[in-house]
Amino acid sequence: MKSPSYVAFMIFVPAVLFAQTTPAPAPAQQAAAPAAPAWSPSKDIGVFVFGRNSQTPDQQLKDESECYAAAKQQSGIDPKAPPPAAKSAEQKQAEQKAAADNADAPKGGRVKGAARGAAGGAAIGAIAGDAGTGAGAGAVAGTMRGGMQQRQASATAKKEASAKVAAEQKAEEDRAKLAHAEGLDTFQRAFGACMDARNYSVK
Repeated sequence: MKSPSYVAFMIFVPAVLFAQTTPAPAPAQQAAAPAAPAWSPSKDIGVFVFGRNSQTPDQQLKDESECYAAAKQQSGIDPKAPPPAAKSAEQKQAEQKAAADNADAPKGGRVKGAARGAAGGAAIGAIAGDAGTGAGAGAVAGTMRGGMQQRQASATAKKEASAKVAAEQKAEEDRAKLAHAEGLDTFQRAFGACMDARNYSVK
């Protein structure tokens, strides 16, 4: 018969080995930090906001919403308003065509050409002994030449008028874009000033 001490030893040793091989329970995971909201007013206007006093995401969202409303009221600007719509290509072309059609074309080219041609023809005809025939031929040639010059001058005037309207259209679009960008910048500065007063850094 085995002694009691031997029996106790045989029970103790397996218990110790089991305790050594049993993995220790994993430490409790630290509570994860609350995630930042997927949407915020700062994202809407393209700026980054960082809390200086470890503000919670919920507190930051509340502050941003209040500063957004305050900036909108003080500046009179709605940052979500789209920029002014540009004129369509068809509208631009119609305005340019209207300007070309209404362009002041030089007049009297045919009459002046005929007069100059008649004078030149008469001089040549006088030398040849027939001033009248020379004047008539010169007048016809002068009229044709004067008409061609008048058409060229008219085409140039139309082209210049159309180009002038195109330049004015582009300048108008540039002014509208600049005004929209300046408005957004004003809103961002008003929003940033409000958030700065609440201990946030806005970039």
